[in-house]
Amino acid sequence: MSMSKKVVNRGKNKQASSTFRNLTIPVLAIAGWLTTILPNTAIAASYSNDYSVCAGRLLSVGITAEAASEGCAAALRPRDLAACVVKIDKETEIAATDALSSCGKARRPEELATCVVGVSLNTKEEANPAVLEYCGRSLLPVRFGQCVVGLRSQIDFPATQALDTCISADDSVVGASSSSTPPTVIPAGSNPSIENTPFPTQPLVPAQPGTN
Repeated sequence: MSMSKKVVNRGKNKQASSTFRNLTIPVLAIAGWLTTILPNTAIAASYSNDYSVCAGRLLSVGITAEAASEGCAAALRPRDLAACVVKIDKETEIAATDALSSCGKARRPEELATCVVGVSLNTKEEANPAVLEYCGRSLLPVRFGQCVVGLRSQIDFPATQALDTCISADDSVVGASSSSTPPTVIPAGSNPSIENTPFPTQPLVPAQPGTN
């Protein structure tokens, strides 16, 4: 290869290297910028998800902005809170503003809503305002609702009597389960059949006189 061709090739290689470096620097800068901005975007989306849905659904059923913001912010599961309020508002005569407090206090808002809707449909207007209070008092709202509906399907008595009967039974069941004797804990490595079982004592036999 002639000297002139070598000089031309070296020039081309230097130009290519310079072009590569010029392109690499902006690409790295863009990659660094995306690494910084994308996690922030993901965090913003996660924060706006459940709480945004909760607030929007509560506002749609007439809850004030202040009450919606406080209720959603305090809820462990904002979506469940909103679902509870909306279901009660749509399927019963109970107002969303009345349902919000009970749904917010419930350990399982969706179970509370199931109780309120089921019992309200069964009792009609006879005890509708009281249903929310009774289902809210129960620690087992689905069981309580089944109790009320089941008894009234076979026994002809007022709705208030069914509510009182089932809430009393509900309290008894919860009290019995919470006061039951806890199981005995045996330390690891022990053998209860040996270590915890007393050996029978043998009666003492008096020595016979005159014998050694």
